[in-house]
Amino acid sequence: MDPLPPVIIGDTITLKCNFQTDGTLREIAWFQAIEGGNAKQKIFTYDSVYNTSYSNMEDTNKREELVYHSTVRLPEVQLEDDGLYECHVGIYSKGSREKMIVASGSITLTVIVPPKSISVAAANSPAPFSRYEAKNFTLVCIVTGAKPAPLVYFKRDGELIDVFPTARSSSLVGYHSKRSSPDKNRGGNQVLPRGDLDDTKIHKSLSLQNEAGKLTQLRPNETDSFEHSEEEGSKLKLESTTEQIPETVVSREFPRWVQSSDPLYYFQHWQQVVGDGTMEVRAMLTWSLNPQLDNEALFSCEVNHPALSMPMQAEVTLTAPRGPKLSTRPTKAKVGDTVRISVQGFQLGPSTKVFPEPLFTWTRVGGNMLDGSEKHDGRELVLERVPAELNGSMFRCTAQNPLGSTDTYTRLIVFGESLSRRPYLVSNILLLLRFTCELT
Repeated sequence: MDPLPPVIIGDTITLKCNFQTDGTLREIAWFQAIEGGNAKQKIFTYDSVYNTSYSNMEDTNKREELVYHSTVRLPEVQLEDDGLYECHVGIYSKGSREKMIVASGSITLTVIVPPKSISVAAANSPAPFSRYEAKNFTLVCIVTGAKPAPLVYFKRDGELIDVFPTARSSSLVGYHSKRSSPDKNRGGNQVLPRGDLDDTKIHKSLSLQNEAGKLTQLRPNETDSFEHSEEEGSKLKLESTTEQIPETVVSREFPRWVQSSDPLYYFQHWQQVVGDGTMEVRAMLTWSLNPQLDNEALFSCEVNHPALSMPMQAEVTLTAPRGPKLSTRPTKAKVGDTVRISVQGFQLGPSTKVFPEPLFTWTRVGGNMLDGSEKHDGRELVLERVPAELNGSMFRCTAQNPLGSTDTYTRLIVFGESLSRRPYLVSNILLLLRFTCELT
């Protein structure tokens, strides 16, 4: 049997069986193994009894060895064509048609399938923003429809994240970036976090970061490291800073995450076979998020597979929400109407998407919501049968994700009476007219 390379689904393949004999050919039969190899299905048969192309055996002593080639063509192979194929050959022994010799050969056809889809999501999303507490952040790359399982890896700003084994756990492999610093790969631009973090806090944070001169890994159970740094604040040298830091800046004000400039990445890989025989792969990249350095960083998940001529990829840009655009319907609300205030987008440009998905929280400035609650979660705020008392009320929409938080305000204006009260007004007028007529 001629060897076969892996075949991409949809391609046409030819199976070839070669044999040589000086006997007389009796039959050729092709079989495909089914049910996991427990059964065989005949897919082709050549029987010399019903074919007159063979020669007579009158002069068998002068017969020479003949080379035979039997081929089976499989057009547009599918996953069900994957498996073992056998070629069985039967020949008559020399000078006899009573004795038949059978030989067989087999070959495995491997059908490979390129990935159907690849996507990147954020684990535990949506999630709130915390300015003073470092949090772990996880990107999940989901690849479906591939056979065999593809090779999945992550890149940041176009640079491959290198692999380093760690003893963290048997299923968790450490990833560490060899970049000298994120500034080098980001063109030297420091992207500052959204929110009310002032410049003095930023400069002090960066000066402490540069003074450290080495990687500091933040851990979830690091609860008192910040207070410890405050006690030893007098020991830190700040000669590298270029700006005088006011005395009013308290050390606990600056974010703890700025102590790490080159994060340690952790990679986890999981895969399973789905119903159609293909693989679903989930690759997870986890690190301690730094909103100052990670905001607007481009992360890509790439896939290598033997059925692909070039890597398949999906990419996301970590972005803090900025300036939600609010829409109110109806634009001129009347007393008794149902008013819907919803988020239509962000002030990031038509092609820019906020990632991870923001968490939206609605509050009423100076009071509770119409139903008495303090806040409402969701992309849309619905106010049913608004009373006149809501006229002029200010509503605040807070959009936040692990990279930042922003507030947008809108004022509700309620006009006159709603249409739903007009029938009662008309009926009262008609009743008054009828009463006046009866008195007349």
